[in-house]
Amino acid sequence: MPKEKLGVLCSGRGSNLASIIEAIERGDVGAEIAVVIADKADAYALERARARGIPAAAVVRKEYADRETFERALLDVLHGRGVTLVVLAGFMRVLSPVFVHAYAGRILNIHPALLPSFPGAHAHRDALAYGVKVSGCTVHFVDEGTDSGPIILQAAVPVLEEDTEETLAARVLEQEHRIFPEAIRLYTERRLQTDGRTVRILPADEGGPS
Repeated sequence: MPKEKLGVLCSGRGSNLASIIEAIERGDVGAEIAVVIADKADAYALERARARGIPAAAVVRKEYADRETFERALLDVLHGRGVTLVVLAGFMRVLSPVFVHAYAGRILNIHPALLPSFPGAHAHRDALAYGVKVSGCTVHFVDEGTDSGPIILQAAVPVLEEDTEETLAARVLEQEHRIFPEAIRLYTERRLQTDGRTVRILPADEGGPS
């Protein structure tokens, strides 16, 4: 079965990128990273990629007149590298329908909350302000909304009375590093079956053909 070619989009440190790279190198995920793209020229994720010999590119939003031309530049890089699955690993931008349609059903995102609670850019702050006792993270397919696509995997962590955004984020991140590579693995094994909002995980012997 041909390996999926991943295009990983990042905005910052790229710690989720690192967990994906490590899972691939261990042989846990049958895929290759075709390119890492950051929307900031100084994003450390680019250095992580280059240190492993992975092609890396900065497509900087402020260098483009509008979101459409920015996203078309992203798509040009992804298509040029033969990317079959787009992975949003800390990519802090909402993608337009133009981009989502180009990779419909082939975009995965990790969000640091138990969706549908606390979508958006301030999940930890919002969770603490609401007073929840449990938070966590979610891997989901990307649709045209904000963190609204069908849910693939989730992991929960307790919220402690003394938690700050930073301490909660650190514990949630540990779970992100665990479930994001797992979701990618399930996708590459054709074991994710979507029916409306429901994603069923097929047994290993029921995975579909490439």
